[in-house]
Amino acid sequence: MKQPDSAHGGPSAVIDRLVDATNERDIDALVACFAEDYVNETPVHPERGFRGNEQVRHNWTQIFAAVPDNTARVLRRAVDGDTVWTEWEMSGTRRDGVAAEMRGVVIFVVDAGAIRSAHFYLEPVERTSGDVNANVDRVTGLSAESGAR
Repeated sequence: MKQPDSAHGGPSAVIDRLVDATNERDIDALVACFAEDYVNETPVHPERGFRGNEQVRHNWTQIFAAVPDNTARVLRRAVDGDTVWTEWEMSGTRRDGVAAEMRGVVIFVVDAGAIRSAHFYLEPVERTSGDVNANVDRVTGLSAESGAR
């Protein structure tokens, strides 16, 4: 296991800088948290993955414009060497008045004071898809009408 990067305050300190930059809407400080060759993997939505911190800049420039009061919180974290497991909650109001909420997990790999890669499981909060039974039906292709229960 690699040892934490203490020269830059350790991997957890990079995440603190990321949260601060996000909440201060400081795009340059936010982008500086990521390595130039940053790799974002989104396992649940593979086509959404990308490379490079310029895409981070593009994404967050749009988010700051669309949700000017966006607030990010890391609810929990665990550090294992250069890996930081984080549980996030983000909320704000879009310019059209609609609530914007995201929750989920991001697993970061930090090296030399910058985020090198992430497995991204952060998703918009969705409150209209029904209960657990409706979800199981959707995932399995079954429905309550089919009598498969």
